[in-house]
Amino acid sequence: MVPVKLLVLGSPNTGKTALCVRFMTKRFIGEYDNKKETTYRCCRLVDQEAVDLEILDTACKVTFGVALLPREPTNLVASGLVTRRWGCARQESCASSLEAYIRWADGFLLLYTITHRHSFLEVQHLKRLIDQTKQSLVVPTVIVANKADLESGREVTTEEGQRLANDLRSGFRELSVADTVLAVEAAVFQLIRRVLDQQRPLPDRRSYMLTMRHALTKKLTRSKTMQW
Repeated sequence: MVPVKLLVLGSPNTGKTALCVRFMTKRFIGEYDNKKETTYRCCRLVDQEAVDLEILDTACKVTFGVALLPREPTNLVASGLVTRRWGCARQESCASSLEAYIRWADGFLLLYTITHRHSFLEVQHLKRLIDQTKQSLVVPTVIVANKADLESGREVTTEEGQRLANDLRSGFRELSVADTVLAVEAAVFQLIRRVLDQQRPLPDRRSYMLTMRHALTKKLTRSKTMQW
């Protein structure tokens, strides 16, 4: 079983907890205590590969690139899907704490809502911090544009979201957590696949080149034989 750790980030009220609960239980609940951080754990089969999945739903409040997080974990909860729950104590500006969560994670779901442009603008700040912390050319990330059912209040177009995802080398999904669980599952599975692709070892380059050279030589020899 392959362990995969995902971190969910975004501005307040973007639907982070709703997305996690929807994925885990298939239920939609509109109101949550957003002052607590929760780690969900489950097993899923992705492309015939068993995945031991952990999803961390942060209590992070992000405003114009500044992250406010609880000071330290408290009160372990041992129950079913939830493996631990962290109380939200005194809030402080602690980008270093957020960086610790980023280092823990293998992949990232970055949420914004189509009805709140500021949440959309925060995504690039978060992605920049992720890239700086992970110090990797490729970081598995999927940007999720939530509340697609609220079309009358739209402030961010689908094209803007897709363009940002392309610029940040991320996957992209526009969906409504409230409407359907299938879209939520598709977004999470898309990220899991990106993580698994990242974790797979690259083929030995010398062996690969030798194989390609042998195939090319064989093809050229066959071509000459046919000419004769």
